[in-house]
Amino acid sequence: MNTPVPISFEFFPPNTPVGAEKLRTVVQDLSVVKPEFFSVTYGAGGSTREKTLATVQDIAGLGFEAAPHLSCVGSTREGIAEILDTYRAQGIRRIVALRGDLPSGTATAGEFRYANELVEFIRSTQGADWHIEVAAYPEYHPQQRYARRDIEHFATKMAAGADSAITQFFFNPDAYFHFVDEARKLGVTQPIVPGIMPIHSYAKIAQFAARDGIEIPRWVALKMEGFMDDAASVREFGIDVVTKLCQRLIAGGAPSIHFYTLNQSALSLEICRRLAAA
Repeated sequence: MNTPVPISFEFFPPNTPVGAEKLRTVVQDLSVVKPEFFSVTYGAGGSTREKTLATVQDIAGLGFEAAPHLSCVGSTREGIAEILDTYRAQGIRRIVALRGDLPSGTATAGEFRYANELVEFIRSTQGADWHIEVAAYPEYHPQQRYARRDIEHFATKMAAGADSAITQFFFNPDAYFHFVDEARKLGVTQPIVPGIMPIHSYAKIAQFAARDGIEIPRWVALKMEGFMDDAASVREFGIDVVTKLCQRLIAGGAPSIHFYTLNQSALSLEICRRLAAA
């Protein structure tokens, strides 16, 4: 399947052997898109470290590039170096470097405060061996009060040595284009990839959006709420909305698309099919 731009997908580490087996099937299903890579999330303070490693190993074992998330808050330099050594031994050379959240009940941030410090550490100790992705927030980080400060922090993170960025999911393409324009004014030249969340469940999307300060267009919210329990209508409308969002982004120059899959293949695959057929 030839999509207009490169595609990548994100998973979270499964909690059970059944979930792990299901995810292998999802990876195979999505492989028809010829994705650049599959990323795998990492729990607060490294709480899913072993599961993330196991999932990355499964993906690599199937012949695909895997990019584990690596969060630094609550970590030490020695601990991060050990994790990188483990991934290096597995042939992993792409990571998603994040600040991350402190695990519940933890008071200290560890030896890293922000993602730019993690990026700087990797570059100073590992050189150019890694392709480093970082996070971007088109509607700005939910913990940041001032938009200008947020974009400046992003530019600092990119200047520290990041190769590219993946955004938080959004539904307003103008927010993405404005964010990219502002980043370019601050000297950011690396690719900024839009992160896209297919609408598996409107209730779940609305929950994520409220938590992370993401705007769901009113007309989309009203339509979704009007469908009530009509799962087929929610699915079809959601696919249509997200496909058109991707088409607008691609037309506006987005370098690639990154899908937050929630460990499912059907919706992301159908959107990719429609993008390829357009």
